[in-house]
Amino acid sequence: MLRTNQAFLSYFEELYHKQEGKDVILKSFSRDENILVQDKPLSKVMLIKEGIAKCYFTEENGKEYIVEFLGNGEILGEVEFIKNIICLCGVKTVSEVTVYETTVSYFKSLIKDDLTLNHLLLDSFAERIINTSSRASYQQLYTVEHTLTQLLNMQSKQGIQISKEDMAAYLGITVRSLNRILKDFK
Repeated sequence: MLRTNQAFLSYFEELYHKQEGKDVILKSFSRDENILVQDKPLSKVMLIKEGIAKCYFTEENGKEYIVEFLGNGEILGEVEFIKNIICLCGVKTVSEVTVYETTVSYFKSLIKDDLTLNHLLLDSFAERIINTSSRASYQQLYTVEHTLTQLLNMQSKQGIQISKEDMAAYLGITVRSLNRILKDFK
């Protein structure tokens, strides 16, 4: 539901506080602001310090599919950096978000020299594979209503407001179908 990575967050906090120059900066985004734009070149690599963002694909028919909600410690742009490709998906804020931001060139130097970063990246990639597999099997085994209940619980626990459009995009259904399910909940 909401992915976080405390180890990665601790690494970037230490990097930020120990730096000599301005290689890592803090940047803030308002709610509903784009952090990364699908099919656009990558300009920075970022890590979420605080807040929640959604990672989503926009399909050729214009429909969005939310892959994941990202929270503290989740890294953005690393896949695009490693593969030297344009942004695979969009990342947009769901709440106010603060990120640690670094240039692609500085991130490249870290990857060359910092074994800790490489271990964190490998762990992050493995975690994503596990989460993707778990979510795929979960969607096959449980009803949409069950997943919606978890999504509503996460929304309440995090104190955020997720739009019906985003809920439907996460569940892979239409807003109309979502409204029918919500009506049956009452």
